[in-house]
Amino acid sequence: MKYRIVGADGKIYGPVGLEQVRQWLAQGRAEGRTPVYVEGASGWTYLALLPELAAEFSTPPPAIGAIKSGPAAAGGTNGFATAGLVCSLLAWVCCCCPFNLLGLIFSIIALAQISSQPEPRQEGRVFAIIGLVLSGANLLFVFALSLVQMALGSTSINWQTGPFQ
Repeated sequence: MKYRIVGADGKIYGPVGLEQVRQWLAQGRAEGRTPVYVEGASGWTYLALLPELAAEFSTPPPAIGAIKSGPAAAGGTNGFATAGLVCSLLAWVCCCCPFNLLGLIFSIIALAQISSQPEPRQEGRVFAIIGLVLSGANLLFVFALSLVQMALGSTSINWQTGPFQ
């Protein structure tokens, strides 16, 4: 039988024989929680769950199901969530409409990506929500300000003398 394992560096090693896997265990390069794919199996599992290696481990690993796919990548922060927050802040600082629209779009994309992702989930849900709220509030503010400006019948508001002079 041939085995493929995931090393501590996240790379897949193998296919190798059972003796090579035992050597890696003895050297500390693998442990009971090391993901392994046995040739011909339906999915990944852990070394300690293999019957042929059960004697190598003094205590069994915690009871968990087999891994359905390869090793999961680290979560990290969603880039769209960060971009949504930055654009929403720029919308308030620069009073610029494209930034609040970009903030809305990026935040919505981030929330969709974070919600649809299996474990481990990416970070950034809070960034996306804050970006969504700030962008939406800025868009409403710009819209309300435009309505006031149209109601007053002027093309611009002079902030030094006020809108009524």
